[in-house]
Amino acid sequence: MPKAVASSPSQKLFDTIAREFASEDAGIKKSNAFGAPCLKVRGKIFACWSGESMVVKLDEAMFAEGMKLKGAHIFNPMGKGKGMRQWLVLPYTQRAKWRAFTQAALVYVASKT
Repeated sequence: MPKAVASSPSQKLFDTIAREFASEDAGIKKSNAFGAPCLKVRGKIFACWSGESMVVKLDEAMFAEGMKLKGAHIFNPMGKGKGMRQWLVLPYTQRAKWRAFTQAALVYVASKT
């Protein structure tokens, strides 16, 4: 797992997005997972910040769409094997898409909880 860079532009953006999505009424809160900040809905992770990237859990169709983006790849925190199925890493260069993919991740994970 890449080490977090304190107060980097990507971390600031993640924190901003986390504040926008957080909602006690909807069961959405900022937490920590994989040694980094994350967003959970009803206790299940749907997005996290890793290194300088946003990581989101998506349905298969959105995951496939995301994989077409330059720099996007499957989340593989241990660096071994195939990585985590349906977890997409969106680099900071794709930051304009972070909110939309975070929303898609929220909808997907919320539908499973």
